[in-house]
Amino acid sequence: MKKLTAVVMALMMITMMLFAVPVLAEESEELFAEWNPEAPALKALIEYVETVTNEESPDYIPPVDRIAVFDMDGTLCAELNPTYLEYYLLAWRILKDRSWQPDEEMLEFGRMLRDHALDGSFPEDMPMQHALHAAKAYSGMTLSEFADFVTNCLVRDADGFEGMTYANTFYVPMIEVVEYLQDNDFKVFICSGSDRFICRTFIEGILDIPYEQIIGMDVAVEAVNQGDTDGLDYVFTSDDCIVRTDNLLIKNLKMNKVLQIVREIGRQPVLSFGNSSGDVSMHNYTIYNNGYKSAAFMLIADNEEQDYGNTEKAQKLREKWEANGYYVISMKDDFRTIYGEEVSKTGTFHWLEDLAD
Repeated sequence: MKKLTAVVMALMMITMMLFAVPVLAEESEELFAEWNPEAPALKALIEYVETVTNEESPDYIPPVDRIAVFDMDGTLCAELNPTYLEYYLLAWRILKDRSWQPDEEMLEFGRMLRDHALDGSFPEDMPMQHALHAAKAYSGMTLSEFADFVTNCLVRDADGFEGMTYANTFYVPMIEVVEYLQDNDFKVFICSGSDRFICRTFIEGILDIPYEQIIGMDVAVEAVNQGDTDGLDYVFTSDDCIVRTDNLLIKNLKMNKVLQIVREIGRQPVLSFGNSSGDVSMHNYTIYNNGYKSAAFMLIADNEEQDYGNTEKAQKLREKWEANGYYVISMKDDFRTIYGEEVSKTGTFHWLEDLAD
């Protein structure tokens, strides 16, 4: 009888082992419905998460140290229709918002922003130029006024697409990645070059990431009645509210992302997701000299059918990122869809007409 029981148990174990892989594969397909299940980067991510969340693994990471950082534009959402969301918002503020009066220099910048977005022929220092002009253009707005301004822009039809507003220009497969990590007790942070307050409003209803886990470009804020009084000498009153100022504190790109992570998170990330040179320092900080098993992922915009990618440029970036030790996510090969089946690329932009002054 004991021998029979042992045989039965052995057969049960073999059966479980035979069916374990298909079950895991089926679960992965349900979790990542918008991914190609054979995508190498997806397989690497799943293997990584299963390893570091297994308490029996030598690479186990306690939940408190499971920190994942994500760039936003081009990593979680569109940035090629025809340019960054924050550039569109600023161009609209300067050229179309009649609630304020931009000076001539600001108008010229807005026109340059509009006229060069389609071919991307911006000056080399455009990120800093944009940041300084944005700080000035939104100065004096309360945080709720600014959030309303962003929300009102987001409800418009996304340029270059049919069936989608700006509010929904998120990559559905990457939303699945964020949710998968959160389900496995990773604390997910956004670390974006875009304005922190734009990011906060933009992700509402899409990603379950609290405000305090969003890092971005920063401007100083102050009490509306504070004036030139230093914060050490001013007392907030019942008549006060918080307003934006034109004092740019930091443009959160490149090495600045690392510095912001150190200041605001206080822990070294173990996962990093990005798409450009602006994310390289963040990736390297994640994978270099880390006490835990870590990984970095780069998206490449190589899908010219569903999005405005560039295959030739993307291939060069693939080679560069792989040489850096990053996993590469191909939007063409690894995603089943980008924005959802109901969204289609039009191939044309109404950018110039929308922003005509």
